[in-house]
Amino acid sequence: QLQLVESGGGLVQPGGSLRLSCAASGFTLDSYAIGWFRQTPGKEREGVSCISASGDQIVYADSVKGRFTLSRDDAKNTAYLQMNSLKPEDTAVYYCHAENVYAHDYWGQGTQVTVSS
Repeated sequence: QLQLVESGGGLVQPGGSLRLSCAASGFTLDSYAIGWFRQTPGKEREGVSCISASGDQIVYADSVKGRFTLSRDDAKNTAYLQMNSLKPEDTAVYYCHAENVYAHDYWGQGTQVTVSS
């Protein structure tokens, strides 16, 4: 079965950290660009960060720049989103997405991140 599975979400206090993982099964991630998105109820899904298939290009939303770090470990077929200095406004369901040059793409099921004291 071809799928992405996110993990690592949870409840954290403001200023805390979480690391989200996005593991691929049934296909290899090394030829895919990977993005992280987030969504809160009543709002559109927004892009958080993405990394090119080669790993040499990474972009971040202004709202997370300097706090979040996206990385990939193709040997483990997994991508990560390290989230530091978390704020209540970072609360959302986080999704990972993978897409290759042939427009084959996959979405994960999402993982809830809640930042609250």
